Amino acid sequence: MLKRFLPNEHVKDVFEIRPEKLKEKGIKGIITDLDNTLVAWDVEYATPEIIEWFRLMQENDIKVTIISNNKEQRVKLFSEPLNTPFVYSARKPLRRAFKRAAKDMKLSKDEIVVIGDQLLTDVLGGNGAGFYTILVVPIVKTDGKITKINRQIERRILSWMRRKGMITWKE
Repeated sequence: MLKRFLPNEHVKDVFEIRPEKLKEKGIKGIITDLDNTLVAWDVEYATPEIIEWFRLMQENDIKVTIISNNKEQRVKLFSEPLNTPFVYSARKPLRRAFKRAAKDMKLSKDEIVVIGDQLLTDVLGGNGAGFYTILVVPIVKTDGKITKINRQIERRILSWMRRKGMITWKE
């Protein structure tokens, strides 16, 4: 049961995710979370570094879609300047938003990677929908109310996985 929370990879941040490595795995699309994955949850717009990361993916023909549990206004404000498709109020970890994003990108499950900072939403949802998942370290240590609860549960799951030898990275 807890293996559903286990990501395929763990990286410090999205900047470690390079198009060359994705292409080697046959990846042509990215479904990514927004808050604390691309920017801090209280930052409205993409940073210059994130803008460059999106440009790099586009130059390498890797499609990117943002899916977020946040409200339309928040996700639209961030995504539109990047000319990036998005799904808001995604209700992650439910599979529907992941499947919608894949369908809109016209890619199969094995051509897409899911990137996010939370086990309970991004990894569980991505794994449940059959995608390769990459967990990133949250950009900031602060969170909204619901996410704070999720983080407490995540710490317990990660601790159990660490004891069982399923993961080796530190929080």
